[in-house]
Amino acid sequence: MKKIHNDNREIFESRPVPKALTELALPMIFGQLIILIYSLADTFYIGRTNNPLMVAGVSLLLPVFNISISFANLFGIGGGTLISRLMGAGRDDEAKKISAFCFYMTIIAAGLFSLLIFAFMEPALRLFGASDDTLIFAEQYTYCVIVIGAVPTILAMTLSNFLRSTGYAKQAGFGVSMGGIINIFLDPLFMFVLMPPGYEVLGAGIATMLSNVLVCSYFLVMIYKLRNVSVLSLSIKNIAPPRKNIYSIFSVGVPAAIAVFLFDLTYIIIDRLAAGHGDIPLAAVGIVLKAERLPLNIGIGLCQGMMPLAAYNYSSGNFNRMREVVNFSRRVGIIFGFASVAMYEIFAPYIMRIFIADAQTVALGTDFLRARTLATPFMFMCFHLVNFFQAVGHGDKALYLGSARWVVFNIPLLFIMNYIFGMYGIVWTQVVADILMTIVSLIVYKKFEAGIKI
Repeated sequence: MKKIHNDNREIFESRPVPKALTELALPMIFGQLIILIYSLADTFYIGRTNNPLMVAGVSLLLPVFNISISFANLFGIGGGTLISRLMGAGRDDEAKKISAFCFYMTIIAAGLFSLLIFAFMEPALRLFGASDDTLIFAEQYTYCVIVIGAVPTILAMTLSNFLRSTGYAKQAGFGVSMGGIINIFLDPLFMFVLMPPGYEVLGAGIATMLSNVLVCSYFLVMIYKLRNVSVLSLSIKNIAPPRKNIYSIFSVGVPAAIAVFLFDLTYIIIDRLAAGHGDIPLAAVGIVLKAERLPLNIGIGLCQGMMPLAAYNYSSGNFNRMREVVNFSRRVGIIFGFASVAMYEIFAPYIMRIFIADAQTVALGTDFLRARTLATPFMFMCFHLVNFFQAVGHGDKALYLGSARWVVFNIPLLFIMNYIFGMYGIVWTQVVADILMTIVSLIVYKKFEAGIKI
């Protein structure tokens, strides 16, 4: 097999693990923070209208957006982790074909998803909890971000995964950050200058869609520039990888997509159950589900740095280095998780007031935020190990852990605790479910680790 010259291989093979993980994870963490900021920017600016119905309407898009992430995971994680493993095995020609195949499949999948949402927008939003008062705002935002923006949004996430998987974390992080910063500046322009009163949500949707188009364009240009020094290719001539590699994409990508779908289903259930308690609790929990994401997004960035390192060294047979990568990233994530719990317990009411001034929404949201964020370190443990199994190509274990977390623990507990404790039972479900799932995840990982031959 032809091995393409790639200056990034030293990161994977010999650089000290703390330094290598820092180099790969920091740009992704920064990018995830910008994603969080621009995600919160929409809620922040819409909250300036002091209209809980607008906030609730935008919150309903979160499940739809998470479905789009599942398509990006299918080909971005399924293809990206395989590219890292093929690089570790010195099979660069095959890695090039994987990137081209996943590129075109992402475009097709995103286009079909956009058409499906366009055809069934109202019944879908009703299913997610839209009331007569919130439907119009949810439709405005969905039309811009998903119907028009699905292809560039999903494709940008896939291409970011490709760059990260080949060691170009700085370029991936810059692209994601650029889109977030642009969106932060476009939001007030479209919401309060270009749109008349009452159409602020539509303005936020247009701003988000345009920022995603620019991010996608940046990634396309970057991959084209790196075509001679990386294994990444967008050429349709490389669109036919070996059948066994296509199977490998889906064996990891499908579990990754299902995990996001189940995560999304959980958010849909939370919205539906919260809507049964009224629009104010729905608005409060909608803000909480975004405000709680600071440690989650940082944890995601840390795992994004861990995955290519674990994948490359697993494929190359350097299991000791792989273990060091996993253990070090886990320690860092857990420490940050507990620090985040302390921060939210202290600053929860101030965080809520950033987004909305309505006293009832703030009071409910403060209680909800303090309860849900207790799960942070356990949540990190759960998705850290799922991401590890995705990285090393064990999609079956990733699927088992990802599905068990939602299907066995989280979703049933949502209904049970809502029935017993009402709205407060909904928000306390996360910590109970993730403590139980952490125990299961560690057992599965220890059995896998014991079976690795040095």
